[in-house]
Amino acid sequence: MSDTIRQTMRDDFESLDAFERAKEHAYRYAQTIDARAVAPTEEALAALALFDEPMPEHMGSAVDIVDQLNTLGGPATVAQTGGRYFGFVNGGVVPAALAVRWLSDIWDQNSALYVMSPVTAKLESVCESWLTELLGLPSTVVAGFVSGTSMSICCGLAAGRYRLLHNAGWDVNQQGLNGAPPLRVITGEQCHATVKKAVTFLGLGLNCIEYVPCDDQGRIREDALPPLDEHCLVVLQAGNVNSGAFDAFEPVCRAAKASGAWVHVDGAFGLWAAASSSLSYLTRGMSLADSWSVDAHKTLNTPYDSGITLCADRDALVGSLQTTGSYILYSEQRDSMLYTPEMSKRARGIELWATLKYLGRQGVDELITGLHQRAVQMADLLVQAGFSVLNEVVFNQVVVVGNNTQETQQLIEQVQQSGVCWVGGSVWQGQNVIRISVCSWKTTEADIVRSVEAFVAARKAINSI
Repeated sequence: MSDTIRQTMRDDFESLDAFERAKEHAYRYAQTIDARAVAPTEEALAALALFDEPMPEHMGSAVDIVDQLNTLGGPATVAQTGGRYFGFVNGGVVPAALAVRWLSDIWDQNSALYVMSPVTAKLESVCESWLTELLGLPSTVVAGFVSGTSMSICCGLAAGRYRLLHNAGWDVNQQGLNGAPPLRVITGEQCHATVKKAVTFLGLGLNCIEYVPCDDQGRIREDALPPLDEHCLVVLQAGNVNSGAFDAFEPVCRAAKASGAWVHVDGAFGLWAAASSSLSYLTRGMSLADSWSVDAHKTLNTPYDSGITLCADRDALVGSLQTTGSYILYSEQRDSMLYTPEMSKRARGIELWATLKYLGRQGVDELITGLHQRAVQMADLLVQAGFSVLNEVVFNQVVVVGNNTQETQQLIEQVQQSGVCWVGGSVWQGQNVIRISVCSWKTTEADIVRSVEAFVAARKAINSI
């Protein structure tokens, strides 16, 4: 690197001009988020084409780059941190966690090993302890901090694969899967797509999945479970992706334990119900499972990306993700890479620690309970306005339809285009539906009223065509 380039970067760090400009833009964005249209305008989307330019030949201006990103990129963002975004179970963001992220981004810690970042290792240990207590999980639970539930499900099932095959006398790390005792994956017919992704990623193959029929809310039917044995990976849901329904954990877990099966709970957004004093009944018996997956960036409202894999069998999790190398300096302290597939990874546990410390047990309870209350309000007002709600609103999900398939699709488009709120479409029980996920701490009663009014206005516009 030339002295000129090195000096330019030194100057940018020392002057702080680019950082100050980014701060100004960020503050303005945060202060105006509630007044923004939830979805970008057509003009904002068209302006993204200005990013299409030849790769620069020479070094640019840090301030100009920040300004360009703000000018072209800011208007093309989706207002997910506001109170009226109800799509894809995308949560808002807790202020303390976002502030801590800014600070920890400056630290730029690689959290693979204790020796790389003692502070990250310590805060991950604290989070592990707090999460175990908050969610009512066994004291043997260890936590790995990953990008999201897609990866945390992979980790949980990898641990289960390792343990079941080890119990059968097969070392999957040394011998691989070729010739291994076959494993069966038992899950509900409405399992999330990430479960299937994990099964293929782990080399088990989709043909090993035995789908169990579900009831009208998407809960696995206990009476339809196939005979279980010591070769079974059982996957249950804490929060159906459409209806928000929870499987009956206690009877299924007890049956699985009696047969020597491994149970994983996919709780991307629903696992947090265990921390709500009024909703924890939904997770009764969940602690009997062997592994769990959950996103903090959904219900808990940490910044992205913040997935957590939890496992009561430390040896199985570490064994399935083990890495060796002469240069890897393990310690007597927490070495995070033992519990995740990644080696180099950002220190996302710091933001989780800040969120839990900021909210405290009471704040977490009120956040989760409040999301449910707003979802119930949304469902009640939609029904009063003449729309059909198809699910029991047990958590934060609302499934609604228009008078027919065409009207349902038109409602989605009209509501999205209104900019008042954003909802997504799905297919549930063979029917096209509108899927509403209430996930942000910012969502108020007034936000729900305004959003329902957008539904009513959309229907009126459709009927006038």
